[in-house]
Amino acid sequence: MSMDYKVINPATGETVETFPAISDDELEAVLAKAEKAQREWAELDMSERAKIVHRVADLYDERAEELAEIIGVEMGKRRSEAIGEAKYCAKIYRYYADNAAEFTKDVPLDAPGGKAVMQHKPVGTILGIMPWNFPYYQVARFASPNLMLGNAIVLKHAEICAKSAGVMEEIMLEAGVPEGVFQNIYAKHDQISKVIADDRIAGVSLTGSERAGAAISAQAGKALKKAVLELGGSDPYIVLDSSDVKASAQLAYKTRLFNTGQACNSNKRIIVMDDMYEEFVDELVRLASEATPGDYTSEDPNVYMPLSSRAAAENLYDQILRAKDAGATIRTGGQISDEGAYVSPTVITDIPVGSDIYYEEFFGPVLVAYPVSSDEEALELANNTQFGLGGTVFSEDVERAQKVSDRLEVGMASVNIPKAGAEYLPFGGVKRSGYGRELGPVGMDEFVNKRLYYVAD
Repeated sequence: MSMDYKVINPATGETVETFPAISDDELEAVLAKAEKAQREWAELDMSERAKIVHRVADLYDERAEELAEIIGVEMGKRRSEAIGEAKYCAKIYRYYADNAAEFTKDVPLDAPGGKAVMQHKPVGTILGIMPWNFPYYQVARFASPNLMLGNAIVLKHAEICAKSAGVMEEIMLEAGVPEGVFQNIYAKHDQISKVIADDRIAGVSLTGSERAGAAISAQAGKALKKAVLELGGSDPYIVLDSSDVKASAQLAYKTRLFNTGQACNSNKRIIVMDDMYEEFVDELVRLASEATPGDYTSEDPNVYMPLSSRAAAENLYDQILRAKDAGATIRTGGQISDEGAYVSPTVITDIPVGSDIYYEEFFGPVLVAYPVSSDEEALELANNTQFGLGGTVFSEDVERAQKVSDRLEVGMASVNIPKAGAEYLPFGGVKRSGYGRELGPVGMDEFVNKRLYYVAD
C-alpha cells in the first residue's frame, strides 16, 4: 500500500510520520457510511445537533495547545498563531451552533390561495478539499454550517496535514458527532475525481490554488454538482497618508509576515503615496533585514518561520528570481535555506506593472511595494489584478479612505484595518479568487436546499 501522506517538518526536512492512502474498497465504505449517517443526522432536531457542535467547540478550546503542536510540526506555524487558530475554530463552531436556527428559519412568502414558506433543508454529503496554510480554520468555516444544516462531510485535506486531519475526525467523534457524519480520507487525486462524480456526493467545497479550483470546478460542473471555491489573492493594501510613516510600515510588515505570508487575503501589494514611499520602504527593509530564521516554538517577532514545505520555498524563490529578471529591485532578503523550507523576508520594488510576474500571487514572506501619486492612480493599480479577494485602504481622512475602498473590485473591502475578519463576517472573493461565501449568516446559504413548501387553502 502506498504511503503518500507524510508529515514532514519544514524546519528540518525530516519525515516525522506517514499515513497509508485509502484503498478503493475503503473509500466505497466511507461513501456508503456517509450516505446512511447523513440521513440519520438530518433527522435530529437542530437543537440536538447544536449541543454536539457546541461540544466540538469546547474541545477545540480544551485541546488548543495540542492542536498547535501538531501543525507547528506539520507546516511550521508559530505556536501562538496556531493556538489562536484553534481557539478561532471554537468561536466558529459555537457561532453556528448558536445561530443556525435563526439563519435557517422558514421564510414566509406572499401566496394568495395558500400558505407558502421557503425552508432550509440539507442536501446530503459534501466533499471538502482543504489546504495546509490554516489546517483547522479552513475546515471549521466549511464544516460548521454544514453540520448544523444536517449535511455530512467527507474531508480530503492537504497531504502534508495528515495528522491534523485525523485529529479533527477524532474531535468530532469525541464530541458525539455520529460515525460517518464527518470522515477524513487520505485519498489520491484520481480517487477524488471519482468521489466528485459519485451520486452520493451533493457538492464540493475547495480552498486552494487557481489551478486546483479550475480542475475541481470543471469536474463538479460535469457532474452537475455545486462548488464553492476560495482561491488565491493579490490583495491591495493602500496607504494614502500617515502621520507616523514608520508605524504604518511596521503594521504592514506585521500583517504580511503573519503565518509567514501564507494567507490568501494577506497584503500582497502594498501601495503607498509617493511623498512617504521611500521612508515606508526603508522601514520595511530594516525590519526584514533584521529577521532571523527559527522554528514554530519561537515567539520572537524578529524570528521568521519556515514555509510549509521545501517545494513551497523553492516555488517562492523562483518567483523572486523571475521578478528580478523582469526588472524588479530586491531591496533585501530573497535567500533560500540550504536545508528546510526557509525563505528570508524579502522586500521587492519596481516590479513592472503588466509583466507576467506582476499578476502572480507571492505566497510567502515577500513584501511588494508600489508608489502612486494620487488616489485615482492607487485605485487603478489596486484593481489591475486577476484576483479579487480582499483589499484595504488607510487614511486619517476616513471619508477619503471610504471613497477609495468603495471602488475596490474585491469580495471584502476594509478601511483602516489590515483585514476585517470574524466568524460573523462573510469571507470570499470575485474574479479568479473564486465564488461562494463562507462564515457569517451567508455561510449557511451554500449547500442548502431552499425548498418551497406550499399548502393550498
